[in-house]
Amino acid sequence: MSTKLTTEQKQLLKDELCVEIAGFLVDEYHYSPEDAIDVLYTSETFERLQDDATGLYYQSPGYVYSFLQNELKTARVE
Repeated sequence: MSTKLTTEQKQLLKDELCVEIAGFLVDEYHYSPEDAIDVLYTSETFERLQDDATGLYYQSPGYVYSFLQNELKTARVE
């Protein structure tokens, strides 16, 4: 049986990932929560996460965070 996620379910997954990733930024980079959200929301990683075609919302927070870490270190996503 194949079940497709609704738009609302996908957004919930994305929102939960963002909470986790912002927490990683606070822990690792010592950003304030507000700065962590700003860094995440202005990143290319966030843009990719919001694009349903990438399927990133299905991935673990650590996996998605690895893209953001790379982006922060190199100024690009790989």
